[in-house]
Amino acid sequence: MRKTLIATAIASALALSACSSHETQNMVKKGATHVQNLNTKNVLFKPSPLEYMAPEFDKFGTQDYEAVFDAGIAQNKAEIQAIANNPAPATFENTLVKMELSGELLNRVATAFYNLSGLISDDEYQRIDEKMAPIFSAHSDDIYLNSALFKRVQTIYDNQGTLNAEDQRLVDFYYKQFVAAGAKLSDSEKAKMRKINAELAKLSTAFSQNILKSFKEDVIVVTDKKQLAGLSEGEIAGLAAAAKKAGKTGYMITLVNTTQQPILSSLENRELRKQIFNASANRAAKTNGPIIIKVTNLRAQKAELLGYKDWASYVMTSRMAQNTDNVYGILDDLAPKAVEKAKIEAAAIQQVINESGETFELKPWDWAFYAEKVRAAKYNLDPALVKPYFEMKSVIHDGLFFAMNKLYGITFKERKDLPVYHEDVTVYEVFNADSSAIGLFYMDPYAREGKRGGAWMSAYVGQSGLQGTKPVIYNAQNIPKPAAGEPTLMTFDEVSTMFHEFGHAAHGLFSDVKYPSLAGTATARDFVEFPSQAHEDWMIEPSVLANYAKHYKTGEPIPKALLDKVLESQKFNQGFGTTEYLAAALLDMEWHSFGSDKKIADVQQFENEALKNHGIAYYPVPPRYKSNFFSHTFAGGYSAGYYAYLWTEVFAADAFAHMENNGGLTRENGDKFRKEILSKGNSRDLMQSYIEFRGQKPTTDALLKRRGLVE
Repeated sequence: MRKTLIATAIASALALSACSSHETQNMVKKGATHVQNLNTKNVLFKPSPLEYMAPEFDKFGTQDYEAVFDAGIAQNKAEIQAIANNPAPATFENTLVKMELSGELLNRVATAFYNLSGLISDDEYQRIDEKMAPIFSAHSDDIYLNSALFKRVQTIYDNQGTLNAEDQRLVDFYYKQFVAAGAKLSDSEKAKMRKINAELAKLSTAFSQNILKSFKEDVIVVTDKKQLAGLSEGEIAGLAAAAKKAGKTGYMITLVNTTQQPILSSLENRELRKQIFNASANRAAKTNGPIIIKVTNLRAQKAELLGYKDWASYVMTSRMAQNTDNVYGILDDLAPKAVEKAKIEAAAIQQVINESGETFELKPWDWAFYAEKVRAAKYNLDPALVKPYFEMKSVIHDGLFFAMNKLYGITFKERKDLPVYHEDVTVYEVFNADSSAIGLFYMDPYAREGKRGGAWMSAYVGQSGLQGTKPVIYNAQNIPKPAAGEPTLMTFDEVSTMFHEFGHAAHGLFSDVKYPSLAGTATARDFVEFPSQAHEDWMIEPSVLANYAKHYKTGEPIPKALLDKVLESQKFNQGFGTTEYLAAALLDMEWHSFGSDKKIADVQQFENEALKNHGIAYYPVPPRYKSNFFSHTFAGGYSAGYYAYLWTEVFAADAFAHMENNGGLTRENGDKFRKEILSKGNSRDLMQSYIEFRGQKPTTDALLKRRGLVE
């Protein structure tokens, strides 16, 4: 999924420190003078002159960030101090609106830096990231632990009766942010909070950087081509090209971010499969193991300081789930069903192994390879025959863009005149049906060194009615790049991910909210994945498939018999998929469901016990993410929140079933979804937004059918 960095930018942008009114006035003057005197060649000091304020990627680099960070912090401190020390009575306009408008310079540089550090990272990006993490943590504390500023927020919160609904939502947002950060703590408790936050910032950055190093260092180099039996010549050529680019001899296999690796489904060589799986499962264990133990202890301390028994309970105060019982309830309810289904699937796989003349017992590195044989036998389906119908350009233009046009009436125009940060990136301008402009959309599909794993969405410019800005959004994936001149043939899952991520993009592009803190994807974690998951099913809508699923050489549409097999097979292996997901979600919750007095000595032992306690410790199906590379929870903002993908899938399945029962891919359905869900951001109660769209709260019926757990 997408990377949430806007919160980081906003937190740093609202930095302040308490000082007198006289000092504030001096700082405002000094801050303005400081910016005016800086080198004008650094384009980050000024808003981009390009349309939509699109970043001038060709005019700045790592050498430019630190000067702008320094100036932005100085300027922003002055802005916020003026708000905190304003002698006039606190009002919505002179406090919260001013806060929303502050930090323009710091927001701009932080947004550019944190987006690009996940897309084209190198040693210099990592150095700056490590340097700035504790500085931004201190800035965030300076605002949320500032008594004078909180007093103003409290005053507005206590006297908000005359404000309209969206204004009240912003008041509620800020008040809860302050309280959750510790605004009501004593001075000594605030000092302790600052130390905890600073250490957590350092540890999170270290965890993330260890993962980036792992993607570069934990590669598997094969020198004997025969070991790659099962791969196509195109795939082998891609591995050879990757090795050559990295200065290695042979064929280089790079890991993706999940425990299981897609390449395992094709490789015939069992020893190589085992080598790849073990490299994946054990990566970053030595470096990140100690970090995990420290992070979870510090989070527990922070939660206790704020009056909660554990971190998970604290986190739930800002989630739709409301409490940990609700989360464990849905996870534990599904776990036995998923494991039972996985064991049935395992038995079928073991039978294929035995019938092939082998005598070994099914292991995790065997599952994907032999599951494909079961799939092929059950559905008479060869995945190699499917990929030629999913050529990437066709998927994007004739699939994704076609579906979005039918659903929302939007169109896309490539903008080759705008600069990009890498040659693989394509820029599109997005228009409404009446030709009015919506914003910009950047597509970055390929894996490369310096790019973090997975797939995500984020923004370079967020939508804001207050500031008059239109959204500049990007999607990133990690599709293996083929050898030069070869087509990019996608797997079914990669196509699904592309539609998923554009669901996030649509959430950002269609935002129509006044305040930036409430705009676009700035919603609760257990809501934000709903729009993205709701877009996945459009990839298999018949009219969409007919438009893009065509053979890249002949242009022939995918044969109906083959398509039927593909669609029928999608419920295959759902026991595995659901079990690996639930295992990761439960691990995430367990890591955050204990107090600071709990002593953990061994990460792997904790994992084993946690999974066993929930009846989901099934060796052939490991967690989708093992703790040592579980970036969602230890570096990505999803701590005690990875359950959200399942929670929101309830909404997505229910919403899609509703639309399917009411005409399917129609402008009427799309316009209503856009109006009630995508455009609203966090500007009103999230469940109310769903009810306005659907007419009722969601049920789990459609989800159980979607995952094949019930007939």
